[in-house]
Amino acid sequence: MRIILPVVLALSSLASFGLTEQPCKATVVGNLRIEQFQSTIFDRMITVRIWLPAEYTDVSQATRKYPTLYMLDGQNAFDQCTAFKGEPELRLDETVTRLIAERKIPPMIVVGVDSAHGEGRDYEYEVWKDPLTDANAKEPDGKELPFFFGTELIPYVSARYRVSDDAGHTGIGGTSVGGFAALYVALIRPDLFGLVLAESPDLWLGNGQILRDTTFLLRAPDRIAIGVGKSEYAFPQSKEYFEPLRVTERDAEAATVKMDQILASNLKRAFIRRPAVKLVIEPGANHSSLYWSRRIPAAIKFLYGESGTAR
Repeated sequence: MRIILPVVLALSSLASFGLTEQPCKATVVGNLRIEQFQSTIFDRMITVRIWLPAEYTDVSQATRKYPTLYMLDGQNAFDQCTAFKGEPELRLDETVTRLIAERKIPPMIVVGVDSAHGEGRDYEYEVWKDPLTDANAKEPDGKELPFFFGTELIPYVSARYRVSDDAGHTGIGGTSVGGFAALYVALIRPDLFGLVLAESPDLWLGNGQILRDTTFLLRAPDRIAIGVGKSEYAFPQSKEYFEPLRVTERDAEAATVKMDQILASNLKRAFIRRPAVKLVIEPGANHSSLYWSRRIPAAIKFLYGESGTAR
């Protein structure tokens, strides 16, 4: 589903109000490195943001590989200056720094993978269209994501950084349609990802196809953290948005929560290696980074605090 985000009104000319636009001050905490490579699969330059734990450059740790989280929409992960307009950053750098310092999780690497601009993001992340909101759109290209991770992204990162090569210590995460994409990739590539972080995953795609696909699931990831708000669509524009679809905001929110509950139940019943699943339904929370960033610390602790140290 194409989610409505709060509308942010920008001044077309700050100078006309006697103000000077100030450069954005980066909010990154810790050692963040930015790399780029050309993707043949998606035919664009891919920006990856690699956040490293403080000990990474210590000589004593020179051969150590670290648990790793690949986070979709990497531009939102660490820095307010690069986050989607009108949305706060997810604060992955602050969160992981604190959890490591508190010994809640082992030192780990976070790899933010920037999404395409504009409509290109949905095209690359969606596997099926949402028949309620974008039935006339072209067929999306998200089925290429597992191949992209397996043949382009992970080989590129692994050749340059000491990320774990053990799926039990390697996760993939995302929010909204990125949360759906993270789930999809992990289900298709259990050899690569044993951990999943999915905040407000877009389960409307394909008229709920992922629920049907997980009804009889052979292998699920080892640990899965799913978060959803009980008021996902509580935005001023919601009524106008849902009326043409013959859907009420209340029905849409109830259906979304129910779908997440069914997904969690399906994953728990996998025939091989039934996973640990953490489902958080947050009262009063809507579909925004404000709430995703609040739920992510507990999700990371659940995924990495229980999965052991790197191998």
